[in-house]
Amino acid sequence: MKNFDKNTWYHTNIELYSPQLQNSFIRSNCDKETQEFLDNCHIKADSILTQILHTFATAFLAFFMAKTSINGLLGRGSMFVFSHEQLEKLLDVSSSWKGENLLDLGAGDGKVTEIMASYFRHTSVTEASSVMSRVLANKGYQILGIDDWYEIGVTYDVISCLNLLDRCDQPLQMLNRMISKVKPVTGRIIVAVVIPFSPYVEFGENGTQPVEWLDVRGDTFEEQVESFRSNVFSPVGLELVHWTKVPYLCEGNLQRTFYWLTDVVFVLKVNPHKPISNSNACSIVTSKEDACSSVVINIP
Repeated sequence: MKNFDKNTWYHTNIELYSPQLQNSFIRSNCDKETQEFLDNCHIKADSILTQILHTFATAFLAFFMAKTSINGLLGRGSMFVFSHEQLEKLLDVSSSWKGENLLDLGAGDGKVTEIMASYFRHTSVTEASSVMSRVLANKGYQILGIDDWYEIGVTYDVISCLNLLDRCDQPLQMLNRMISKVKPVTGRIIVAVVIPFSPYVEFGENGTQPVEWLDVRGDTFEEQVESFRSNVFSPVGLELVHWTKVPYLCEGNLQRTFYWLTDVVFVLKVNPHKPISNSNACSIVTSKEDACSSVVINIP
């Protein structure tokens, strides 16, 4: 793993994209902060006794708890999406910039939240897991309800939705609610999505399948990224500012030092000239059967 060519994590064929995606792309790399996360994964993986204890504890707790809650209880499985430097480039801000309000939806154990929160005076989060919510509260973040966060009379400089659209019941509703709560003109929405797009709901009404299916088309990374812009974001009135390709990293276990998925991070703003309405239904299908045959959907 140490000899793995990390440049492949960040490579994409930029010539295959539309001019809008070509002009807004920011090329990332395995910077110092990313490498520090990986080095820490190696240190944890080398602690054989701890890994064995975690393996047995996970097997036992799986009878009573979801995987997300188990990770929160054991303090394992932390994620890494982007570094401070990468976030600054995506938001077009300096290291000394300070915004007022950040909302991180589905914040998990808060490790990624910590990177974003350093740029804001106040940070609010949501999290479906009660165990993870306690972890987040202990870090000093304001915990908002997953069913009513959009009803609070606050607007946000940045709302982040990192690797959540493929894990929630109603992703289109989630997008529209973010649009209603982000500050007009200056506000930004950060959406990270694993490609290939593969919805799987841990806390849902319909088992592991979402109620809403986003119309994400294509077989390749490039095709699905293009589809998110044209079929998902544009119909609900979201305009692309910047985007990048990064690995979605996770601490490993006895089998592997770390795990990764291919992530795309979009920074979006609300198009003030386009009405926002749920009637923009071209970005949603209500069932897997209704989806176009070119949509790549894999239910684990």
